[in-house]
Amino acid sequence: MDSVLDLLHQTMSSPWVYLALFAVAVVDGFFPVVPSETAVITAGVFAVTGQPDLPLVVVVAALGALIGDHVSYAIGRHGGGRLLARLPAAVPAPQVAGRSGRGGRRRAALERARRGITARGGLILIVARYVPGGRTAVTLTMGAVRFPRRRFLLFDALAAVSWAIYSALVGYLGGLAFERDPVRGLLLGLGLALTLTAVVETVRWARGRRVRARVSRPAGAR
Repeated sequence: MDSVLDLLHQTMSSPWVYLALFAVAVVDGFFPVVPSETAVITAGVFAVTGQPDLPLVVVVAALGALIGDHVSYAIGRHGGGRLLARLPAAVPAPQVAGRSGRGGRRRAALERARRGITARGGLILIVARYVPGGRTAVTLTMGAVRFPRRRFLLFDALAAVSWAIYSALVGYLGGLAFERDPVRGLLLGLGLALTLTAVVETVRWARGRRVRARVSRPAGAR
């Protein structure tokens, strides 16, 4: 454990850590296997010691997230329609003439995504930034449905900056709470981040369930 902590201290005190944070945030924007939250929270924990610099961690993480999201948006804009067409349908639909209706369900799901993003795309983008994996699906879909690029830039900048501040501060608060035990500080920061993600996903699931219930309710039913 001591050797691991020494390695982390050396990594976080190196000027190359900012480039690493930037690269991780970029890749996580369109390839959600890379844990950008973990990297930023870890940097926030060690920022309590003065290395790395907390404001600079926020800047490079936000810039990387912004660029990564735009890469995902570009992928969706130039080829996301074909990718989305291959995804399973989100909700069932009645079969027609003995056929599965799978294509119709997919088109309906894409059309619902289009309408939802057109109506409240900015809010969806900001909330999705706090859900690992979910943000990639949202930015890809926004590109596929041709969400206006300028509006995407505006809302994504708000999302990226707020996410970077939140992630770095969560780590920093964990580091303050366990200044002499960075492992516990890191675990606290990650626990807080996972709790917020769980809350966001629970609220989103509950709202989606209510919407599906209203859609499936027979006409005239109360």
